[in-house]
Amino acid sequence: MRIIAGSRRRLKLKTLKGDEVRPTSDRIKETLFNMLQNEVPGCYFLDLFAGSGQIGLEAASRGAKYTVLVEHGKQAAACIRENIEHTKLEKECRLLQMDALSALRSLEGKYRFGVIFMDPPYGQGLEKEMLSYLRKSSLADGNTLIVVEADLETDFSYLSQEGYALLKKKKYKTNQHVFLTLAATGDGEAPDGLDGA
Repeated sequence: MRIIAGSRRRLKLKTLKGDEVRPTSDRIKETLFNMLQNEVPGCYFLDLFAGSGQIGLEAASRGAKYTVLVEHGKQAAACIRENIEHTKLEKECRLLQMDALSALRSLEGKYRFGVIFMDPPYGQGLEKEMLSYLRKSSLADGNTLIVVEADLETDFSYLSQEGYALLKKKKYKTNQHVFLTLAATGDGEAPDGLDGA
């Protein structure tokens, strides 16, 4: 696992071992960041359920102004700390070792994120819980691009009811990236040329 592009290009990252970990492959990560290339530079980037931190660190390497990584697991958080130190991105990144909802509450009034990425454990409904919170939060507005990584069976039929516009779904063999924005305050169009659904 490595950083693909930007100021820390080719630097290797540590990852966690075990069945509970699903590191995003380099190929999928590259596809994701190709779609985010206009959104990341200069933005505040939030990486929820960060795992080893590779998505947030990739964003920092590609020019995000500031990246907040949230990870509750002790071993995973330790891995993120090592990766932040190894990539020398301490000034550009902040790690919060706490559950995602507590982290969101602690960040209120401090940031408004341009991109929010979340990769929660599959099948627990955590993405819906996060989206429900973010809809009423100061952390996101109609210009915030939210990307949810989920398995192919995850139900997103509730999105319009929750006040979200679905911009695009990118499906892979076993999972998908779902691109959203807040519909109520946004104009319904994809930020900076992101393809429609």
